[in-house]
Amino acid sequence: MTNAKTEAKAGPEVRRLSPRDLDAVVAIDAAITGRSRRAYFERRLHSAKAEPALHVQHAVDRGGVLCGYVLARTLVGEFGRNEPALRLEVIGVKPGLQGQGIGSLLLAGIEADARAAGIRQIRTQAAWFDHGMLEFLDHSGFELGRNLVLDCPVHAGPLGARADASVATQDYRRDTAEVDYGTSAANDFEALARDVADVRTLRREDLPDIVRIDRRLTGADRSDYLREAVDEAMDDSAVRVSLTARVDGIPAGFVMARTDFGDFGRSEPAAVLDTIGVDPDYASHHVGSALLSQLFVNLQALQIERVETVVSRHDFGLLGFLYKIGFEPSQRLGFVKEL
Repeated sequence: MTNAKTEAKAGPEVRRLSPRDLDAVVAIDAAITGRSRRAYFERRLHSAKAEPALHVQHAVDRGGVLCGYVLARTLVGEFGRNEPALRLEVIGVKPGLQGQGIGSLLLAGIEADARAAGIRQIRTQAAWFDHGMLEFLDHSGFELGRNLVLDCPVHAGPLGARADASVATQDYRRDTAEVDYGTSAANDFEALARDVADVRTLRREDLPDIVRIDRRLTGADRSDYLREAVDEAMDDSAVRVSLTARVDGIPAGFVMARTDFGDFGRSEPAAVLDTIGVDPDYASHHVGSALLSQLFVNLQALQIERVETVVSRHDFGLLGFLYKIGFEPSQRLGFVKEL
């Protein structure tokens, strides 16, 4: 019988993670977190099989037994990004074998893949109170990132269920070229989404309009990222909750978002707001607010409690808007490692 001592004596072997590792990964994660997140890992392994170019997943064996794993994904256009980066989503080492360099081996593996793909940056997040992870990131050469992680309770704030809140916001379109969240937030978010714009679930045929709007806002061609996001929305409806908006039948805006059931050690489901864009011609029509309002409605129905996003600390216009609609600094911190 193989035990922890036998595994420790055997030399570590780094290899690609595969779907057959699911049970072992779930077991290790449950031992670390105290709960099973099987659906999350099952979805990630399935996504890696469907889109191998976007995922980097490694495992470490000792004595033929899996004792550690790492899951990472390429960031192409999320959060306004124009340069690719690798997002370290989950890294885990079997209890009893931690502190023996297995995590460093796993990290070295995804770093090698990143360099081979021309990626020069690895990003991740960790809760400020997760001291073990913070120590590992510090030891591994990560630094505190320059972007801010913000989140908002779905049920609270001007876009949530509190009908007594009132928020007036200025037009932040002049302060940020990437996105426009709209110029005001209404109290009755269901009425806002219904009356201001025709907001509906993203469809594959919406891609050309999304690319056109995004290009007008960013001045860059991010069609590859947007195409991948739309494909994921179509292929995995349990993950994507993306929306589009039309005004008088004309495409006017979009929001790319997804539900998240396990990244960065999360134990409760959250929604991640990747990208939102409003055609400049409709900047004064409150389309951005209508999109976010409908997103919050949909997330409430899914029993998702929080929405999270990442914003540059220098994007004062966007930060001001998000603060006004209920976002605030998260208990999570962003970290980056330059390769």
